[in-house]
Amino acid sequence: MSQYYSGLPLGGSASSGLPDRYLKISKLGEGTYGTVYKCSDTKTGRLVALKKIRIGEEDEGLPATAIREVSILLELSHPNVVALYETVCTDTQLCLVFEFMEQDLKMWVNSSLAGTCVKDLKRIVFQILLGLRYCHENRVLHRDLKPQNILVSHQGIVKLADFGLARAFAVPIKAYTKEVVTQWYRPAEILLGCKVYTPAVDEWSVGCIMGELFQKGEPLFPGNSEIDQLYKIFQLLGTPSPSVWASCQDLENYQTCFPSWKPKDLATHFPQLDVEGVVLLKGMLTYDPTLRISASAALESPWFDEIRQ
Repeated sequence: MSQYYSGLPLGGSASSGLPDRYLKISKLGEGTYGTVYKCSDTKTGRLVALKKIRIGEEDEGLPATAIREVSILLELSHPNVVALYETVCTDTQLCLVFEFMEQDLKMWVNSSLAGTCVKDLKRIVFQILLGLRYCHENRVLHRDLKPQNILVSHQGIVKLADFGLARAFAVPIKAYTKEVVTQWYRPAEILLGCKVYTPAVDEWSVGCIMGELFQKGEPLFPGNSEIDQLYKIFQLLGTPSPSVWASCQDLENYQTCFPSWKPKDLATHFPQLDVEGVVLLKGMLTYDPTLRISASAALESPWFDEIRQ
């Protein structure tokens, strides 16, 4: 499939069953279940991102991630959460029509970070937390926050996207799968085998993203395996013990023979962060999820005072 298209209706013919109003401009990306295109809506004139998802043969049907993403996004409406405009389903594919954003946070970092000031980075983190607070208030766990799943417009508007691993939650919290959150942004409790987790998993991911922004785009914990991931976390934050995380020894993958590392000084590690910034980062990267700062509390941090609206 070529990256650029001649401007024919999406799918190339009326027999495709796809909405004729969308004209394909370019391919934005491709994943396991489908492809995302930049399109023009001929009815409104606006640009959209259209995700084409293949429907499996026989009993496979729609991928669970697509069903989850649609059901979640139809219930959410917030300036910092990507908008799902419509869905169109045929016998062979499902089309999800999203608002178009020019880039993801990873692209923004690669193109803009060298000339970006601390105030701009604060605005990014603040908007991520605004979207996350809304999700959690509406009982939705994102479970896959990472720079590639956060969109940024040329005007600096930030929106959470890709809700394929998201799920609704209720109280009391039930056991969930451990196969969530891209490894570099996965919290210590899941790496150590915790199945009953809370919205705190998303706050850890935001802490990893914040650290990455202040580490010139370098991932904070770029492990090449789960154990290497844990060790990279331990090397910065110290090896957890019951004195800082009361229930850590009860987790399935915890080992008393883990190497013993002492926590590093985050103020030294992140010289661009002032005292309030370090306190906020520590709060999001707290081992014990019951003590980890919530999105709502994080938004009250004095670190955001200069950009608060």
